[in-house]
Amino acid sequence: MKLESQREGAFFAALSYLMWGIIPMYWKMIQDVSAGEILAHRIIWSFVFMVILLLVSRKWKSFVGFLKEIAQNRKILFSLFLASVLISVNWGTFIWAVNAGKIMETSLGYYINPLVSVLLGVIVLKEKLSKQQVIAFAFAGAGVLILGIYFGSIPWISLILAVTFGLYGLAKKMIKADSAMGLTLETLMVTPFALGYLIYILSTSGAAFFTAPHIALLLMGGGVVTALPLLFFAKGAQKVPLSMLGILQYIGPTLSLMLSVFVYHETFTKVHLLAFIFIWSALVIYTLSITKKRVIGSNKVKKQVSHGA
Repeated sequence: MKLESQREGAFFAALSYLMWGIIPMYWKMIQDVSAGEILAHRIIWSFVFMVILLLVSRKWKSFVGFLKEIAQNRKILFSLFLASVLISVNWGTFIWAVNAGKIMETSLGYYINPLVSVLLGVIVLKEKLSKQQVIAFAFAGAGVLILGIYFGSIPWISLILAVTFGLYGLAKKMIKADSAMGLTLETLMVTPFALGYLIYILSTSGAAFFTAPHIALLLMGGGVVTALPLLFFAKGAQKVPLSMLGILQYIGPTLSLMLSVFVYHETFTKVHLLAFIFIWSALVIYTLSITKKRVIGSNKVKKQVSHGA
């Protein structure tokens, strides 16, 4: 039964990463709409979709109760607002990058994200790095440096995506809620700003939402394509080992990289290849380090049980 549960978890986790990997194709369909308007609609329709989901799943009363509870806790409230801002910046940067023909840079950002998360754990949570993780950081840093030296600028899009998503994960640690409630709360916090922005552009330059029915439907659908992979991931993450998630998470950026090169024909030079080889090497070392750590921990538990018997 446990093996069957892990298979189900692996399926949903892989499905979520698959959806994240091909989501640039969705935003490309509305690339003539400004990134700001797409982001505003993404936030609003994600909130609407999640409210409907909570009502259908009969979790609305629990959500209202949790809302009242966190309203009295400033620390959690601040963490929630911070998470909302961070994920909004992440979404906005990603949309802009995709529609500006920089999908490759988004791929790089999500490749280095796990390493940024580990670094934040060291800085903020005072966690310790293993020797393998130090080597992984050195390789990843070399890859980013190669791109910076050759192109004369740091890959800011990649770093913004990696850092905002890493900080988002850190902020989420303060919020004790299931995935559905968490996403509803996050989008609720920034929905007033999104609505304000849409009212502003409607009164000035005009909103793309009203230009054509298919544009309106795609903007509304942005809420669904945002929420579904997050919910699938949450369902999968509960049933698979951390080491398996560590490997599966590279499905997304790998698919995005392939899209950027083979579908949208973004430039992929020998320098890019060299930089990515360094980063891929870093990820292999990092993945092996967390797998080894998990195996050692498991062996210790077995020994303790054995001695206890």
